[in-house]
Amino acid sequence: MDTYFDAFVHTFKGNLDWTFRSILFEVSWYTNYFWGLIVISLFIWSLEIVFPWRKEQAIFRKDFWLDAFYMFFNFFIFSIVISGFYSVIELFFNNVGLTLNHISLIDLFRFPGWVQLIVFFVLLDFVQWLTHIMLHKYSFLWRFHKIHHSVKEMGFAAHLRYHWMENVLYKPLKTLAVMVLGGFEPEQAYIVHFAAITIGHFNHSNIKITWGPLKYFFNNPVMHLYHHAYELPEGKYGVNFGISLSLWDYIFKTDYIPEDNGKINLGFTGDKEVPKGFWRQVIFGFGRSKPKDS
Repeated sequence: MDTYFDAFVHTFKGNLDWTFRSILFEVSWYTNYFWGLIVISLFIWSLEIVFPWRKEQAIFRKDFWLDAFYMFFNFFIFSIVISGFYSVIELFFNNVGLTLNHISLIDLFRFPGWVQLIVFFVLLDFVQWLTHIMLHKYSFLWRFHKIHHSVKEMGFAAHLRYHWMENVLYKPLKTLAVMVLGGFEPEQAYIVHFAAITIGHFNHSNIKITWGPLKYFFNNPVMHLYHHAYELPEGKYGVNFGISLSLWDYIFKTDYIPEDNGKINLGFTGDKEVPKGFWRQVIFGFGRSKPKDS
């Protein structure tokens, strides 16, 4: 039986090797998240340059390079480091006899492939929507989410500017959602993952697009800009919590789009407390925290 240390090392080395092989084009193009992230980022950035919503905003906006670094840190570097810990947790549950079948609620294998993908996408998005609400509602989580809301000029790369502690919360809950599906993840799950990256980049971009009638289903840059607004409706701790989908906000009445000129202040009351440099942001949120201020 594998020891916890063996599980940690094996998973860590496996993810590190996969990332290096991705950089060297030694994995299939449809699972190459390294170059996929770069291609999607360049595509959305090009649209920002050609069709800017806030025309006065610079191409290399405020904190552009900080956010660009965050993309690779959160998507690859931290994921490699933390992967070993998740394998240890998985091994622990296996050793105590808790398997995926114990909490499986849906058997997706009996459905067509396109249905599997849709259910997988919608369920994961709902879990992330709930998690996002928690990040705003509870002060001990909000202290870390402040990093994401410290963005003062919105652009595509702001999508992946977030504190590494958010991964610690999101990943187990997303894994739980997969376990509810009996451990099922569609063979074509890369479609869902790339779609989520693209939609997330769009939602944070300097592009004005609402998808027409589909705005009640898909999130969009106008809606998400107001999620980052400095001034929120009275009595609200947040609005427009949607990740890829907006329908949860419309269903549960957390939607808010008062206008769409895009010229609003971003951030939160007390955002000056957030340090400017990456390494100081890494340790931000620990220790004594001020009361939740938004």
